[in-house]
This record gives sequence, structure tokens and C-alpha cells, in this order.
Amino acid sequence: MLATGIRTPVGIKVLGPDIAVVERVAMEIEKAVSAIPGTRSAYAERLSTGYFLDITPRREEIARYGLAMADVQDVVATALGGMNLTTTVEGRERYPVNIRYGSDFRSDIEAIRRILVPIASGNAQTMAGSQAPTTPAYITLGQIADIDMVKGPTQIKSEEGLLAAYVYIDFSGRDMGGYVEEAKQRVAAAVKLPPGYRLQWSGEYEYLVKTHERLKLVIPLTLLLIFVIIFLSTKSVARTVIVLLAVPFSLVGSFWFLYFLNYNMSIAVWVGMIALAGLDAETGVVMLLYLDLAYDQWQKEGRMHSEDDLKEAIMHGAVKRIRPKLMTVG
Repeated sequence: MLATGIRTPVGIKVLGPDIAVVERVAMEIEKAVSAIPGTRSAYAERLSTGYFLDITPRREEIARYGLAMADVQDVVATALGGMNLTTTVEGRERYPVNIRYGSDFRSDIEAIRRILVPIASGNAQTMAGSQAPTTPAYITLGQIADIDMVKGPTQIKSEEGLLAAYVYIDFSGRDMGGYVEEAKQRVAAAVKLPPGYRLQWSGEYEYLVKTHERLKLVIPLTLLLIFVIIFLSTKSVARTVIVLLAVPFSLVGSFWFLYFLNYNMSIAVWVGMIALAGLDAETGVVMLLYLDLAYDQWQKEGRMHSEDDLKEAIMHGAVKRIRPKLMTVG
């Protein structure tokens, strides 16, 4: 969850250059995935749920009054955001002195439109056609800027240089691999991605795919190591093969166990299978050891004369290995 940012077993990351299109595609995916059997919940992030105050200066009006863009920006910064004028020193303490409009004068859009912007008095007299003595002149912010409340994204995620939106998916009663394969088909059929946009399947599924690739190397390597270890113990290729041939039959019980418990295949199950394969080989070696001991004992005592004697020796060795095998498995 910390590595991928996805807090559900499966997640879809929608990547693209336009935040509005990314959000629309994510909501289409949410609708498509919700209809898949086994889906408990599917939720696409709603990005454009925030409200922001936009003040857009009108450059022509600003120029008419002989103002610079910086003059307007300074007024907005001071009246709404506040500006530190000085710092008071009180012993070892320092306190900034901040000035801005009172809350009553900036609490709504109409009040913000009435914020005063000082202009050069000579410009004001020229515009009014008056030769009166110079006096401070002001215009309102609404005369030189468009002020609106607009909706926008409350947060903007980015990955790999593109804007991103997440679709969180939770499901039950199905294995992850089968569910994602069906989800990919549903999404591909229902959602048309514009050029420059792409999907990235993430969450636990991302690590499932990586682990599957790793298991393609780990499982053969594990079998090879088991083969080498058994060969070093028995010094016989034939006996090593006999032990390894018992492993698939031992795994049959584990598949029945998964079926009866209604478990789905997962990384944990595969790791358990690998561990079980090693245990199977280990118990196979124990049984082979006792069969060899029984065979050698029969030959040493001169009782190995017929096929019935061989069967008796095998039965004796098999019965004797029950306790040590149970101890090993336990």
C-alpha cells in the first residue's frame, strides 16, 4: 500500500496530460468494473471537488488607469493574503506585524470586488477631465479584474511525468489473477482511451505479476536444488528420481485441501507449495533410507530369496518409517 499508493487489493492508475479527461476516464472505469461479479466496491477519485477564488486581471483596463500588473497583484496579496510590514522585538521574542483587510471586507465575492486599488492622482484627473487639486484616487478591484468562484482539483497526483487519478477496487470470492483478467477485458470494451492516455494496473496485483515472473525462476531453481541435495545424500541418480517422482503425488493432497477450504491461489499458497515440495522430498528420503535398511537387513540375514521376501522387506521398511515420518511432518 505504501509503495503503490493503492489501499485496495486492486487499483487502476489513469495517466494522462489533462486532469479533466483523466477524471472522466476514471469514472467510466468505475462504472465498468462495478458490474463485474465479485466486486464489492469500485471508487474513482473525484478530483474536481474543490472551490477556488480566481482573480483574472483585465490588462486593457489596467493600462487605462496607468497601472502595472504588479500594482494589482500587490493589492490582492495585501488585502486578501496579508503582508508582513515589520517585526516587533520584545526581549528575546520576535513577532511579525501583518496587515490585511478585515474579514467583513473579504468574506464574499462582492466584498472582494469592492477592494480599493490606488491609482496615480494625475491619471484620475486626466480621465475625469478635471484640473482640480490632486487628491488620492482609487478604483475598485472589480473594475479591472474578473472575480469568480470556480471548481478545480483538490489535489493533483503525478506519476512518470503525467497527471494521475486512482480507481480503488475491492472484491471477494475470486482469485486476483482471474478477476483482473476479466476486469481488463471489461474495461477495454467499455472505455475508450484518448491518445496520450494509458492505464496502469496496480495494488497487490502489481506485486502478484512481479512475483509470478520471479517464481518462473525460483520454482525450477528450487527443484534443481532439491535434486542436488538428494543426490548428494543418496549418491544415486535413480534413487533421486524415485524421490522426486513422489513429490507430485504428495502435492495432490494440498490441492484437495485448497478445494475443500475454498481457498484461492495466491502468492502465499505458492510459497506454501514450494515449502511442501521440500518437505515431500525430505520425507521421501527418510522412507528410502528405511527401505534400504530393511533390504540390507534381509540380505545380511540371508532371507532375500524370492519376490515375496522382497515384498516383506519393503513392508517392514515402510512400517518402520511411519513414526520418524510423522515426526518430520509434525
